[in-house]
Amino acid sequence: MIARWFRFLLLVLWFGAQSSGQAAPGQPVLVLSINDAIGPASADYLIRGLEHANAEQAQLVVIRLDTPGGLDSSMREIIKAILASPVPVASYVAPSGARAASAGTYILYASHVAAMAPGTNLGAATPVQIGGLPGTPKDPAAPPAAPTGDKQSPQNEQDTMTRKQVNDAAAYIRGLAQLRGRNAEWAEQAVRESVSLPASDALRLKVIDQVANDLPDLLRQLDGKTVEVAGQPLQLNTAGAMVIERQPDWRTRLLAVITNPSVALILIMIGVYGLMFEFMSPGSGVGGVIGGICLLLALYALQLLPVSYAGIALILLGVAFMIAEAFMPSFGVVGFGGIVAFVVGAVILMDTDVPGFGIPLPLILFLALVSALLLGGVLGMAIKARRRALVSGDAGLVGSLATVMAVNDSDPYIGSVQAQGEQWQAQCQSPLQVGQRVRVISRKGVLLDVSAAADAVVQGD
Repeated sequence: MIARWFRFLLLVLWFGAQSSGQAAPGQPVLVLSINDAIGPASADYLIRGLEHANAEQAQLVVIRLDTPGGLDSSMREIIKAILASPVPVASYVAPSGARAASAGTYILYASHVAAMAPGTNLGAATPVQIGGLPGTPKDPAAPPAAPTGDKQSPQNEQDTMTRKQVNDAAAYIRGLAQLRGRNAEWAEQAVRESVSLPASDALRLKVIDQVANDLPDLLRQLDGKTVEVAGQPLQLNTAGAMVIERQPDWRTRLLAVITNPSVALILIMIGVYGLMFEFMSPGSGVGGVIGGICLLLALYALQLLPVSYAGIALILLGVAFMIAEAFMPSFGVVGFGGIVAFVVGAVILMDTDVPGFGIPLPLILFLALVSALLLGGVLGMAIKARRRALVSGDAGLVGSLATVMAVNDSDPYIGSVQAQGEQWQAQCQSPLQVGQRVRVISRKGVLLDVSAAADAVVQGD
């Protein structure tokens, strides 16, 4: 009887532990790392990492952050995955000297646990202007300028767009702060005024939850902490938990390479020129295969990046002009216009000023120089071909040497000769002999006028 009551008591305690949501001691902790600008590759890496953590029944995912910011679209994909994750997420800005600026601040606010290492900072979460007109935008918090007429000026339109972006970002981060019970006022200030905080001040202002020297210290501090996941409390059991570092796989590394704007631009050039050479000299297949693969990779990368369609159009137009120069007698005018169009298109290709997503001007100039040299080589070959004497048709036939193959039995002045690999009927002012070398002096239909090679004189038209 006592043993039965004891088993019943253990069962009640077990159900109580399950209802309180306590992590099992054997559940691992998965660690993901972001050490660069947040983009499509980072989003893919983190989203698949969270899915892997759920499949492996991890009790916690730690995102180690060191980022200057990144693309708004990729940031929102990451935050959606964190909010929907059945595994709690702790964002940890580390090591010392790291930062979680701009998009990193939003991710920190969205996480179940926000932690920083000493000597780190976060903030400066004002959205970078996307697709705006040239010039420096005004203070987003400033009141709107008074209208100057029926239509808004370009500067007023730019200010209106900037205010919309800032207000949307402020509402977004305030909602995340309220969801996680963190300082919403400072979060909005970080968006509107681009302020930043070091780790100690962030802890004091309740922007973050923990300050930890390293990952083991963070896990010791989180042991026994209760977090809310999908509306249910979950108590962490991280002391002595197995830590699994999940590094980016080949897919993430490949995506990171091809979504680099500089690499995407190079892939476009290789793809277009590869297809051009394949069309100019079909048969080998090398140019077509390499060009097609590079062009498809470039198009895939561009649809993931915030690109300007005007920039893409100018780049393709410029390359088309440079290719057309090889087939048009414009003596460089079309080709030079193509180089200008290519440079302008490459400069405006990326429709964002987010750090890490620009194309360096030296690379643009280098690719333009390579295109110019290629264009110069094509023009040089075209000029040489124009100056070279014709070697086909009558121009190549008249003046060439021929060999007498047969002589008419009844008329020794008429026979057949072989000229440029073809058999011709020929007539001569002197008797012909088989094997004799003669020179073609004119052509009349299928009949050639020839003379002995020693005294041949070429007649004009």
